Amino acid sequence: MEGAMSPIKEYVDRVAGFYERYSQYVRRNPAATAQLESTVRTLSYLIAGRFADSHEISELVYSASNLLVLFNDSILRKGLRCAFPVSLSQQRLLTWLSVVEYVEVFLEMGACKLWGEVGRWLVIGLIQIFKAVCRIVLLLRYKSGIQTSPPIIPLDRGADFSEDESSAEQQEDTCFVGQRSGRVIRSLGSAPSLQSQLWGTPSQKKKKKRRSSLMEKLNNQPTQLGLQETIAESVYIGRPLVHLLCLGFFGKQSWKPWLVSGVLEVSSFAVLNETKFQNRWERTEMRRRVFLLLYYLLRSPFYDKYSEEKILFLLKLLADHVPGIGLVARPLMDYLPTWQKIYFYNWG
Repeated sequence: MEGAMSPIKEYVDRVAGFYERYSQYVRRNPAATAQLESTVRTLSYLIAGRFADSHEISELVYSASNLLVLFNDSILRKGLRCAFPVSLSQQRLLTWLSVVEYVEVFLEMGACKLWGEVGRWLVIGLIQIFKAVCRIVLLLRYKSGIQTSPPIIPLDRGADFSEDESSAEQQEDTCFVGQRSGRVIRSLGSAPSLQSQLWGTPSQKKKKKRRSSLMEKLNNQPTQLGLQETIAESVYIGRPLVHLLCLGFFGKQSWKPWLVSGVLEVSSFAVLNETKFQNRWERTEMRRRVFLLLYYLLRSPFYDKYSEEKILFLLKLLADHVPGIGLVARPLMDYLPTWQKIYFYNWG
C-alpha cells in the first residue's frame, strides 16, 4: 500500500514545488506576468477565423487568459497580504462566479457543437440560474451591494506594482553592506532631502495614490443599499431569467422578450442611479451598465429589422473611404453574424 502511495505523494510534492516557484515568479515579476496574459489574449484574436473550429478554439484561449489573470491576481493578493475583507465562503462564491463568467461563452459554443440547439439552450439556462442564485445570495445574505462584472475586479499591474518594483530596485542599488558587521547602511547620496521628508516627492505621492487605489479595491466596504435599491438590484439580477422565459413562451423573433428585458433594465438603472455610491468600482459598474444599454441596438429583433443594414453600411463606408479603418471594419463586418448567434455575447 505504501509503495502504491509513494508515486502519488511524489507527484503531489512536485506539483506543490512547481506552484511555489511559479508564485514566487509572479510576485517578483508582476509586469512580466501581465505581458504573458496579454500575449495569450492577443493569440485568441489572431486565431479567430483562421481555420475550421477556430472560433471555439479562440474563445477557449480567451477564457484561459482570463482564468490566468484571476489565478495570478490571487497570488499577488496573498503576496501583498491584501486578502478580501469577506468571509471564506463569500470569497469562494465570488471566485466560482468569476470562473463561470469567464468560461460561459466557451461552454455555450461547446454545448452547441456537441448537443445541438437543445443542449445549447439547456446550458445557457443552467448557467443563468447559477449566476442569478449566486448573485442573490451575495446581495441578500452577504450585503455585497451592487454586483460587478466580473465579480472579482482584476488588479491593475502597471499602477499597483510598477512603482513598488522600481523603488525596491533603487533601494538595493543605494545600500552598502559592511563586510565585518553585516549591517545595511544607506549611502548619503540616497538620503531624501529635508523637503521631501516633510512634504513628500511627487513620486512618493503618486505611489501613495496608487497604493490607496489598490486598498480601495481590496478593502473598502460596499455601499449599503436600502429596500428600494435592493429590489432594483434584484430586478437587474433576475432580468436574464425573465428574458429566457419570455423567449421560451413567445419565440426569438417576438418583440416581447426584447421589450420586457429593456423595461426591467432601465427601471433598475433609474432607481440605482439616484444612489450616491461611495466607491470608485461601484461608480465604474454603473457606467458599464449605461454602456450595456446600447447593446439593445445590436439585439434581435431590433438589430434584424433596423440596425443591421445601417451598421453594415456605415462600416463599409468607413472601410472604403477612410485609410486604415478597413483593417478593423472588414473583419468586424465578417464577425458580426457570428457574434449575433452567441447568446452570452448579446444577453449575458
